Amino acid sequence: MSTGKILRISQVGLRGVVGRGLSASHVMDFASAFGTFLEPGRPVVVGRDPRASGCMIREGVVGALMACGHDVVDLGVVSSPVIQHAIVRMDGAGGISISASHNAAEWNALRFFGPRGVYLSSAESSELLDIYHLKKFRYQNWDQLGSLREDASALDAYLDDLARVYELDKLRRFKVVVDCCNGTSSLILRRMNERFGFQLILINEKLGSATFAHEPNTSSATVALQLAPLVKPLGADAGFLFDADSDRIAFATEEGVPVSEEVVLPLLADYLLPKAAGKLVITNLSSTMLLEEIAARHSGKVIRVPVGRQAAIDALSGYRPEQIALAGEGTGAVMMPQFRFVYDGIASMLAILSMMEERRQTLSRILASYPPYSILKGELPISSSRIPALMMDLRNRYASGTVDSTDGLRVSWPDHWFHVRVSQTEPIIRVIVEQRGDAPVELFESLMDQVRSLR
Repeated sequence: MSTGKILRISQVGLRGVVGRGLSASHVMDFASAFGTFLEPGRPVVVGRDPRASGCMIREGVVGALMACGHDVVDLGVVSSPVIQHAIVRMDGAGGISISASHNAAEWNALRFFGPRGVYLSSAESSELLDIYHLKKFRYQNWDQLGSLREDASALDAYLDDLARVYELDKLRRFKVVVDCCNGTSSLILRRMNERFGFQLILINEKLGSATFAHEPNTSSATVALQLAPLVKPLGADAGFLFDADSDRIAFATEEGVPVSEEVVLPLLADYLLPKAAGKLVITNLSSTMLLEEIAARHSGKVIRVPVGRQAAIDALSGYRPEQIALAGEGTGAVMMPQFRFVYDGIASMLAILSMMEERRQTLSRILASYPPYSILKGELPISSSRIPALMMDLRNRYASGTVDSTDGLRVSWPDHWFHVRVSQTEPIIRVIVEQRGDAPVELFESLMDQVRSLR
């Protein structure tokens, strides 16, 4: 396996397989770049997920930030949303989450947040990357080094924030099965059971390190593995699956039926748009067309941007906060204005339960009110030198549709669309095809064959 396949350094940040791609020197240099990038005088908040490499990476991150003169607050093993809430609460300069989210256990990553607790914009990320490559770090003398303190109160403070938005006393009536995937959600949800009397039945709750019970991705296929078969026998009202970082979810109905992760965003749009002053929904080019139908029901408008969290953050900055109802991706990651536009799976789960409570409807009944859409997703490795020829060929073949080339190639028609693009985090090309009604098998297989032929 080449280094290019196990290490990714880009505007998105630093991500790789630890030891074979992502090294201690990469961590030190990137954290030093971030310490140089941040304004001095305010603390930097750090936390990590439970991966085996987290302790090693944490030492490098903390040391680099202190060397740049920053005081560091270490929250320990917590989710990215907990870190983001803490940055705002502590008036921090920014923060770093040491987590590879949905990637396998051998991977890890550094995820950077600014002083508002949100991901860096494209301009900020470019500046950070320039500092990293130039390696002109702002290291301080011995008498100007930063300090380190640990803070164990962040989890309860985060739950306090959730309790100010949701009527948790009403939601605790629901019986819910949760697959924690050995990640940070287990810490949050155990505490939620203790503090608020919830009936959350947790599986795969032991914190992972070298292994997870299964791949920590939020997809309907992963829901079907262990979670969905338990929901109906346990008499639960729903089942939820989290990734290792608790910022994404997928779910199953009370009947134990896995639901596509693509439905999370439209479902929450259906819940939040009638309540929100703003009517804009920001999503990417790869998310389901169902979102447009749901938005139209509530006089909303969907704004589509390139795939990637930076694109969503950039788009958010182009509107006043009160104009936006929510933003998110087809991966089960959703941002809500009540929480300063933080991707937060726990908040998304509580919003879905609140929707069920207010409407007095089961998940199956709510979902039955939506028109059927079928989406197929595939991925293949590809040489970067072949990508321009592939995109040109596809554009010529499907000239009858509406073309969007802002991120790979998206071609749409009134009842179906496809999107072919290169991943930002992996050396692969992704193919997504959706159609209203039956699955678009013929178009999907044709596109996959065309990608294979040009690899």
